[in-house]
Amino acid sequence: MKKTLFRFIVILFILLCANEINSQEKEDLFALISKDQNQIDLIPERMIFTQSLLWGKKGLLRKTGISPLNIENRQKELKIRETMLTAHQVIGYLTLASMVAQGIIGGKLYNGQDDLYKTHKTMGSIVNIGYFTGAGLSLFAPPPLVNKKVKGLNSIKAHKILATVHFSAMVATNYYKDKNKKIHKAAAYTAFASYATAVLVIKF
Repeated sequence: MKKTLFRFIVILFILLCANEINSQEKEDLFALISKDQNQIDLIPERMIFTQSLLWGKKGLLRKTGISPLNIENRQKELKIRETMLTAHQVIGYLTLASMVAQGIIGGKLYNGQDDLYKTHKTMGSIVNIGYFTGAGLSLFAPPPLVNKKVKGLNSIKAHKILATVHFSAMVATNYYKDKNKKIHKAAAYTAFASYATAVLVIKF
């Protein structure tokens, strides 16, 4: 019991230190930007299309004046980013659980339990709401301060590759739900498998 408690305290201490270091790194970067804004950009050069559309130098939020590109706003945006990505993770776990339930219901429906059709349809709506809400939180979150290109395959790259797979599969699942049961079923299983793997690789 004492050893377990000691290990828990050590792990907690390491996590707190890591968080403190991460916060310090952000402060140091902003301090560096403050000294010479001409040499260091406030936003990374590499951004996905949806981020660039809103948060880029010529993005909608810049053009409309809602969030001008300056140090103060970038600090606020990074906090917004952190909140959105945390929500993305939580919704991701809930969506995965909903997918498991939907898979069980769908399997019984395909085996002849027609009384589960309405339940299957309702659960499908829940999965869709959770999935696309989570996807939106990730796609439209403000960009990080720095976005370095890392060589080789890592958990983040694997997560992004799998995201492309399960996003396409989810679109196919919805498109074929009333058109082709076999394709709908195959797409649904592909979406679940790639989504579950994406959750696992980013977690471990």
